[in-house]
Amino acid sequence: MTVDQIESAPVRRVLDTNIVLDLWVFDEPKAEALRVSVEAGNTHWLATAAMREELARVLCYPQIAKRLTHREIPADTVLGNFDRWAQMHPDAPKAEYVCKDPDDQKFIDLAVTHTAALHSKDAQVLCMKKRLARCGVTLNPVTA
Repeated sequence: MTVDQIESAPVRRVLDTNIVLDLWVFDEPKAEALRVSVEAGNTHWLATAAMREELARVLCYPQIAKRLTHREIPADTVLGNFDRWAQMHPDAPKAEYVCKDPDDQKFIDLAVTHTAALHSKDAQVLCMKKRLARCGVTLNPVTA
């Protein structure tokens, strides 16, 4: 493998639901580089059926539905982005480290199983940064 191939190899990333919302619902400027990376194929976004189910459920929350209506974005468009860009994997086995928020565990498990970068804003995940690093998982790396 050449240096150019190594530098251009897509990065494996796991995106939690709030990050996905930042990409395609809130159009968060801080998430722009990550969205471009996903859409350009520079990121291999790893996900599971449970992650998609969570996103579908969250898109129905009143505050999210209001934002979708305001921006004239159907929830199906956001789910379509998930279906287009996410690379589906089976649920991962429980990681060595357990998150205090059980809803976040599936993201940690998948990132650890695939030694993928994990993108999250959740405080219960952020406090695990050093433990995740021991498993080879980088938390919220800068996206070029």
